Amino acid sequence: MDDFVVVADSGFMIRRNVELLRSGNYNFIIGARVRKYSDKVKDWILSLPHEDGLFHEYRLDNGDRLIVTYNSKRASKNACNRIKGVERLKKACASGRITKDKINKRGYSKFLQIENDVAVSINEDKIKEDEKWDGMKGYVTNTEPTPKEVVAQYKGLWVVERAFRISKGTIETRPIFHFTEKRIEAHVCLCFVASRFIKNWNA
Repeated sequence: MDDFVVVADSGFMIRRNVELLRSGNYNFIIGARVRKYSDKVKDWILSLPHEDGLFHEYRLDNGDRLIVTYNSKRASKNACNRIKGVERLKKACASGRITKDKINKRGYSKFLQIENDVAVSINEDKIKEDEKWDGMKGYVTNTEPTPKEVVAQYKGLWVVERAFRISKGTIETRPIFHFTEKRIEAHVCLCFVASRFIKNWNA
């Protein structure tokens, strides 16, 4: 295959991976970590209207295109999850189970703060800041299709995710530690053939 596009979620969006794609002259569409950009870009994102069905584009300094969309259902889910997460944090704080050494920036723990270098509490300002991003989703690409087409291609990832679920569930494959290239290729090939067989069987 000479003409294809690498599609990956935001977990792939680290500098080393993106530089590897660039060095190989690969086209890519990757889920963007919209909060990790410069203040200028973030201000642009937060200025966008909260309307479903709109596609917004920003040309980054390196030439890549940042596509941003808003989805009201996603916004509701973000808000609901945050409310549940904060409630759990409040209960943990009240019980004394959260101490200074357990605070980190992962998940909803990012809303915690230290008062008087001793007490742990909820930072309401951080919660309000987080609310601004509800429903926002970004995609970064070095390709030139329309923003709508970029998002459509990205959404094709569900096919891959379903294949993994079938592989781990129905076929019951498990991680196997191979160390040679041939063994790795053989393992991937067997997983693919088994997955294809299941798909055809259910068709």
